[in-house]
Amino acid sequence: MTEVAAGERPAPARATPVLEARRRRGGSGIGRTISRASFVTVASLVFAGLGLAWWAATRFSLVQPIFLPSPASVGSRLLFLASDGTMATDLGASLYRIAIGFLIASALAIPIGVLIGTFTTWEAAIEPLVDFIRYMPVVAFVPLSILWMGTGDGQKFLIIFIGTFFQQVLMVMDNVKRVPADFIGLGRTLGLPDRKILTRIVVPCALPGIWDTLRISLGWAWTWLVLAELVAATSGLGYRITVSQRYFQTNTIIGYILLLGGLGLVTDQAMKAAEAVLFRYAKRGRS
Repeated sequence: MTEVAAGERPAPARATPVLEARRRRGGSGIGRTISRASFVTVASLVFAGLGLAWWAATRFSLVQPIFLPSPASVGSRLLFLASDGTMATDLGASLYRIAIGFLIASALAIPIGVLIGTFTTWEAAIEPLVDFIRYMPVVAFVPLSILWMGTGDGQKFLIIFIGTFFQQVLMVMDNVKRVPADFIGLGRTLGLPDRKILTRIVVPCALPGIWDTLRISLGWAWTWLVLAELVAATSGLGYRITVSQRYFQTNTIIGYILLLGGLGLVTDQAMKAAEAVLFRYAKRGRS
């Protein structure tokens, strides 16, 4: 066994081929991974199990239809709404609002988060205020937003902005602060000015985390959009849920809730797939 000289840091132990093979072998142990096919199979079985439990609960009258309609009833109702164009109208209105509101919030939150995550003076000026506002309940702003903006799309944009912007700023700030100090020190050693350190080192290193922040906050944006449409709207998915509640159309309510879940799952998986393509350098750095 070799001795380590005084003051010298020992080299990190390398995983043996056997340990590395065990780590990559499929299974449920800590640090182990499974194949993509196994992942999809397990996820599909979970959804199938929940669907079977739903069918059984309605088939054997364990729950009254007014509280939980059957899968067939929900499916037929969704097909009817799709055939007469109602679903397309509602979906188009909600997608437009979520796209504009989320883009406005993200376009402002990312540069501000990078700024306060990099420069302490700006952090002292902005971070306490953002932290203060983010604890204010978004629901409390709904009547005010109607008073300020009316019931048009501007009010929906405002609710999405309030619900996502302040959270995004702090999460982006944390992403930037996780950039290793050694990377910044290397930039200074190379004589790079602050502007180039920011654009060539800090931002590229923080981008994978910022992308995750956008993926997570998009779910919040959907929640706040539906909330705004539940209260003040004449179209959209939330509006249709409210109308269905008045007429006890539980199948429409559950169908639209499932539709919202499906939209969220699709967008989340799409952003995960895009992350694997856009930030391959980060994956290589962790391997």
